[in-house]
Amino acid sequence: QVQLVESGGGLVQAGGSLRLSCAASGSILSINAMRWYRQAPAPGNQRELVAAISSGGSTNYADSVKGRFTISRDTAKNTVYLQMNSLKPEDTAVYYCNADIYTYGSLGYYAHWGQGTQVTVSS
Repeated sequence: QVQLVESGGGLVQAGGSLRLSCAASGSILSINAMRWYRQAPAPGNQRELVAAISSGGSTNYADSVKGRFTISRDTAKNTVYLQMNSLKPEDTAVYYCNADIYTYGSLGYYAHWGQGTQVTVSS
C-alpha cells in the first residue's frame, strides 16, 4: 500500500508565497515522475497539470505558473515540493500530488494520488 500525504496549503494574500510538500510512504521500490495538479472550485473545472519532475530532475510547468512556481524533489525522502511565489487569486485551488510508483509485488509503475491540500489566495 502506498500513501501520498500533502501539506503546506493555506490562506495567503496575493503576492505571497507558499511551499507545498508531498511525502510518499509504503512498500515503495521506485518512484518515476512526480507531479502537482490543481483543481479550481468552479463547477466543471478540470484538474490541470501544474508542474512535473522526472526521476532525473527534468521539469516542466504550465504556462500560467512559469517563472513563479518551482518543483523539486528529495529522492531519499520520497518527497516532492512545490514552491509557489507571487501568488495570484487565480491560483486558488485544491492542489494534488501525483506520482508513478513501483511497489513491491506490482508489475510496473502505477499512478497514485494524494488527498489534496487547499490553497486560497486573497486579493
